[in-house]
Amino acid sequence: MSGKLEGKIALVTGGSTGIGLATAQRFVQEGAYVYITGRRQAELDAATESIGSGVTAVRADASNLDDLDRLYALIKQQKGRLDVVFANAGGGEFAAIGSITEEHFDKTFDTNVKGVVFTVQKALPLMPDGGAIILNASIVSVKGMPNFGVYSATKAAVRSFARTWTNELKERGIRVNVVSPGPIDTPGLTGLAKTEEERKAIVAQLVSAVPLGRLGQPDEIAKTVVFLASDDASYVAGVELFVDGGMVQV
Repeated sequence: MSGKLEGKIALVTGGSTGIGLATAQRFVQEGAYVYITGRRQAELDAATESIGSGVTAVRADASNLDDLDRLYALIKQQKGRLDVVFANAGGGEFAAIGSITEEHFDKTFDTNVKGVVFTVQKALPLMPDGGAIILNASIVSVKGMPNFGVYSATKAAVRSFARTWTNELKERGIRVNVVSPGPIDTPGLTGLAKTEEERKAIVAQLVSAVPLGRLGQPDEIAKTVVFLASDDASYVAGVELFVDGGMVQV
């Protein structure tokens, strides 16, 4: 039986760990050839090994336009096209309104907003009509979580792009959708804490707000991204699909 993405060429930015890695693995299982990016070579090497065949890792920073140009030149040379883009690279740190610095602001917006804009813009010449773009946002696009204001604003911006780009790309039949994870058991989540005790407190607080009573797993996001990338979602465009155990909806 052929996979949902059989013969597709896909890109996952931030594909070396967490949600990105899980999605790259799913994409390959569903028949796609996948390019993954990340900033750390050791993590990229480990990711490539865990995925096995059907993957090329490119060291690249999504907020660096020269890195993106080099990435897309390689994809064009090797495959000639790009059917699916999962703009996943991103990150954030806690900072209350009184302690936000210019460095914190610029770093978060560069990665999460500028990076998404130019990842998509520079992919478009390689994308055939009918392609799929999935943007990774977060439940914080609609939740006012304290101390997470800058990160939340970046994710609201990402969600907004999907609306605009759905209209801008409709003549080409390119679908743009957003996946918005709730609390997921990833290095990015646990990395927010400085100590093990702090990590347990953060996880307990998050889990208490999830109707399903647990953290999500990266593969649960990956399966949703596969759906949005595939023909199963052929009439789905411009949506924000929450994968959060019911945290936002109930």
